[in-house]
Amino acid sequence: MTFQTINPTTNKVIKSFDEMTDSAVDKAVATAATTFDDWKKTDYQTRAQLLYTVAGLLRAKRKDLAQMITLEMGKLLIHAEGEIKLSAEIFDYYAKNAEGFLADKVLNPVHGKAIIRYSPVGILLGIQPWNFPFYQVARFAAPNIMIGNTVLVKHASNVPQCAIAIEEIFAEAGAPLGLYTNLLLSNQRTTELVGDKRIRGISLTGSETAGASVATEAGKHIKKSVLELGGSDAFIILEDADIDKAVEWAVVGRINNNGQCCVASKRFIALESIADTFLEKFKNKLAELVVGDPIDSATNLGPLCTEAAAVKIMDQIKRGVDGGAKILLGGKREDREGAFVQPTILTDVVPSNPIFYEEFFGPVALFFKVKNEEEAIALANDSPYGLGGSVFTQDIERGKRIANQIDTGMVFINHPTWTQADLPFGGTKGSGYGREMAQLGLDEFVNKKLIRISELSDPF
Repeated sequence: MTFQTINPTTNKVIKSFDEMTDSAVDKAVATAATTFDDWKKTDYQTRAQLLYTVAGLLRAKRKDLAQMITLEMGKLLIHAEGEIKLSAEIFDYYAKNAEGFLADKVLNPVHGKAIIRYSPVGILLGIQPWNFPFYQVARFAAPNIMIGNTVLVKHASNVPQCAIAIEEIFAEAGAPLGLYTNLLLSNQRTTELVGDKRIRGISLTGSETAGASVATEAGKHIKKSVLELGGSDAFIILEDADIDKAVEWAVVGRINNNGQCCVASKRFIALESIADTFLEKFKNKLAELVVGDPIDSATNLGPLCTEAAAVKIMDQIKRGVDGGAKILLGGKREDREGAFVQPTILTDVVPSNPIFYEEFFGPVALFFKVKNEEEAIALANDSPYGLGGSVFTQDIERGKRIANQIDTGMVFINHPTWTQADLPFGGTKGSGYGREMAQLGLDEFVNKKLIRISELSDPF
């Protein structure tokens, strides 16, 4: 297999890389195992200093790295710079807070004394997606390196330069060889690697198909896995919402990262008393978006990550229309080279439509009108996914009550689902299991060891 950088703005091949040989992979895993034996003995200060250095290098190289992201997957340049900033913040966050989060927890048993001590588990394999090529890696690597684990990263095949750049940053920061290792591997060989006895845990962000395959292999070999498999976030607008603010955030929630975000707002559910007003303003704002080269600062919407992604979105739109959906806006390819799709709104999408339960990973919004908040909640929950969701209302207590009834891992009130270093990230149902980020991001791949001290008179 050959890994290629294909610029989605032009669909032209920029650079190619060869897949690693079996012997190279085996050597990488062996090196990671040897390094783990030493790294697990380092103190938190040593680990933190490395992460601070990585964060500093990310900031120093921000503009070059952002251009690399834009070249490989089409993210708006300004957003790519924001991704590098967020990634640096994640490394800083864990460097600053991990020692406190991982401190011994004192228990108070009826007899004797006891503590919970946190210790690393070994080599971890991270399987990462293309849509946030630095952020996704940061939220996997930073907490686990602070725990004392070593990490192998199989990145998406269409962002090989980003993948290599991250490994080079760790090397420049002074990381020992084997602490962070990039693997240029096919999906099939990565799944096979899950069974390697030296690897103790797997974290995957990607499709349901990939997640099921990796989780099956991990379960077969009795290994912990964490899965984040996308979503179809509901964006609920109640009758008392600030409509203009809701429209502003709806555009951001749907179009962020050119619509290719796991927690993008994808299903817009408005109460009927304000539905037409919201929809008209939402349509007008989407129609004003400037579609074009993501390098250009005037561009609001860039290309999808690949031509294949654009073709898939167009197929979904066609199947949706064939199933009775109506196109209120867009619905076509842009008349230019590259993987561009018009911002699109589909209405009249009913459960019998084949696209009703699908995730749209691109600039396509599904709009629904409901009678009351009970119908809004029921519709929001009528999805195989359970990642995030939003509720827009000026009554915060009402928003919290509704949020409590939405079956997802995250709910934001008066804001689209978002991410930051100090907030846990993860979902339920078909969106996967486990959490990344914040303190919970340290809980997945760590041995929570009970140490109990008995007195001589202890009856046990």
